[in-house]
Amino acid sequence: MHMATPKETVLITGGTGYIGSFTSLELLVAGYNVVIVDNLYNSSEETVNRIELICGTRPAFHKVDVTDSEALERVFKAHPEISSVIHFAALKSVGESTEIPAEYYRINVGGTAQLLSVMKKYNVDKIVFSSSATVYGDATRYPDMIPIPETCPLGPTNPYGRTKWFNEMIIEDHVKANPGSAAALLRYFNPCGAHPSGLLGEDPQGVPYNLLPLLGQVAVGKRPKIQVYGTDYDSHDGTAIRDYIHVVDLAQGHIAALEKLYDPSFQTCKAWNLGSGRGSTVFDILRAFSKAVGRELPYELAPRRAGDVLDLTAKPDLARQELNWYTKKTLEEACEDLWRWVKNNPSGYREEYKQELLDEWKAKTTVRD
Repeated sequence: MHMATPKETVLITGGTGYIGSFTSLELLVAGYNVVIVDNLYNSSEETVNRIELICGTRPAFHKVDVTDSEALERVFKAHPEISSVIHFAALKSVGESTEIPAEYYRINVGGTAQLLSVMKKYNVDKIVFSSSATVYGDATRYPDMIPIPETCPLGPTNPYGRTKWFNEMIIEDHVKANPGSAAALLRYFNPCGAHPSGLLGEDPQGVPYNLLPLLGQVAVGKRPKIQVYGTDYDSHDGTAIRDYIHVVDLAQGHIAALEKLYDPSFQTCKAWNLGSGRGSTVFDILRAFSKAVGRELPYELAPRRAGDVLDLTAKPDLARQELNWYTKKTLEEACEDLWRWVKNNPSGYREEYKQELLDEWKAKTTVRD
């Protein structure tokens, strides 16, 4: 990955969240300047401190809600050097989106529309959008669409997925209407893992909805066991197959997409899958994480959940060809990194970081440099 030569400044909305904080960190390491806006609804300002601890550079931070265009404008005024945006700010729980859909549309769709209008006003014409594999809905309903290519027909099955789909269309329309602008729509599969230093990770407030953070809570004794939903799928062990991607690989994918947007010959809007292309069953994950923890983690079999499908694995070839990006980290590494994070930060960012983790990380990286 090349260092950005005159350091470009990137605005990151939702930059204290899980993927946003990792992307902010990797951008700083790659030589970009970073300005974070986040309303801290489901994240902590402590991530800004941890980013600085790990890489030695502190990103600028503004507590701003992406639906508040006046506050957003103040950030663009304060940082006229912003030349691109990576947009993460959104509500992100599929389950919750079915309970409060209007809120999901207000924040996820309304927030994107506000952001694009403010960008246009301040002549910022590049945006990387945090989309999701949920835009495909049940790809198994089409022949030959597993693993899922970008050409798979879109048809999300829940309000969260629909907000991502609407945003893709809004951004596409915006790019068409504004010659010279460019956008990358990144459809993530299942992000997991933590920073190898053990200093930065996922800190879900309330109940996590994803398998690995739930397993993390089982491992530290916050939860007695996990539920395995459905053991009658047509997979090698009867459980459903998903594509897991280490969050550091995912963050690198944003930098690859951003560099594409800085290429003057690229003036369009395009979607790329960010996934590993490797499918793992629920039991594969359970085994890998139990191995990282060093003991069997308790689970309970439960019937399939409505709407769950057999296999949602990515076909990530396009990103490899066009962005020169592919995943480098294994599921085992994701589990080891997640366990290092959870074990050392059982209450997430609500506790002090451990100095010995920082010392170990610094020793490791000095050797590398």
